[in-house]
Amino acid sequence: MPTRRAVEQHIAVFGESGSGKTVLASSFFGATQEPEFLRESLFDVIADDTGQGSRLHRNYLGMKDSARLPDATRFDSTSYAFTIRPKDPPNARRAKNRPFDAVRLVWHDYPGEWFEQGVSGPVEQRRRVDTFRALLGSDVALFLVDGQRLLDNVGEEERYLKSLFGNFRNGLLSLRDDLLDAGKPLVRFPRIWVMALSKADLLPDLDAYAFRDLLIGKAGEDIDELRKVIEGFVEARDALSVGEDFVLLSSARFEPDRIQVRDRVGVDLVLPLAATLPLERHVRWAGAKRIPGKVAEQLLDSGAGALGVSATAVALLGKVPLPGPLRVAQGILGAVFAGPALEQAADLAGAKLREANATARAKHDYLAAMLTGFRLDLERGEQQRVLLRSRR
Repeated sequence: MPTRRAVEQHIAVFGESGSGKTVLASSFFGATQEPEFLRESLFDVIADDTGQGSRLHRNYLGMKDSARLPDATRFDSTSYAFTIRPKDPPNARRAKNRPFDAVRLVWHDYPGEWFEQGVSGPVEQRRRVDTFRALLGSDVALFLVDGQRLLDNVGEEERYLKSLFGNFRNGLLSLRDDLLDAGKPLVRFPRIWVMALSKADLLPDLDAYAFRDLLIGKAGEDIDELRKVIEGFVEARDALSVGEDFVLLSSARFEPDRIQVRDRVGVDLVLPLAATLPLERHVRWAGAKRIPGKVAEQLLDSGAGALGVSATAVALLGKVPLPGPLRVAQGILGAVFAGPALEQAADLAGAKLREANATARAKHDYLAAMLTGFRLDLERGEQQRVLLRSRR
């Protein structure tokens, strides 16, 4: 659904076949169509493609009403686009002061088979490269670790994990020459790789900290090798986070002859991670001089259609303190970093964040309320030990 102005955020979801990618997308969208969500939420989630939205909703209702899992997909690369729009119709003055009116989330689902087995020929190889190119605008990647596979290898989890990370590492290496022009590193490439435990309901005693410790203890060297491969794709490799963030995901609680779709874990964090994690991470990297000016400009405001991290910062604060497109278009990055918008927004946390959210709600500024609400969701996720964010 087109909007007058939308900030666009992309998230790439990687996982082997059967790791739960389709169930995750269906659970994410289906829950936003429930009457309780529609009544209580400050925003609507609308599928840009009506057919895709209907399919995801049917998948969700099949799980909810008939305990029926979505059909398995093989070699099916899908990108879902959702418009997340605050419910308040902006009046003329408020609309003029807003840096944007909605968030557009593009969710890329990459076929796991392409990291588990070779392609069948040049046509499929080109399709694989084109599919990967489509997700290069993603700031955040979710790397799914299958809870069922961990359960199947209790005590010997390294057997599964080494295979998982090794296959993915080799798959990336096979794409390198096709993605890099004369070996030149990319500015736009997923830079935040979140390790996500799918089917977390199967391992109820595992929180985000224990999940981190399991991965590092059983496959720390393999994660390091994956990080080195990813570093070879990106310019400014210090501005990269691989295996430093961890989240638990459970699309539902699965019982014999019943799927409890309301008993979810972490799914509500996917949108906040995609929409606001790049803000805090990119600003932190810029402040630590990890990003050269040219790369920082690309990351903070990239693409003619995407208003970028700087606009998100302004919307979080509910004001527009900087002229023009936040001076980034003029290349005055130092002025932006020294100014209030990015730093204040990136540092919003705790009591200040709750105050900003309450103020936005009182003023009926639902865009700022929505975005500060996303940040509060991330804080709650950490308090519940469902999420563990990097401090770097």
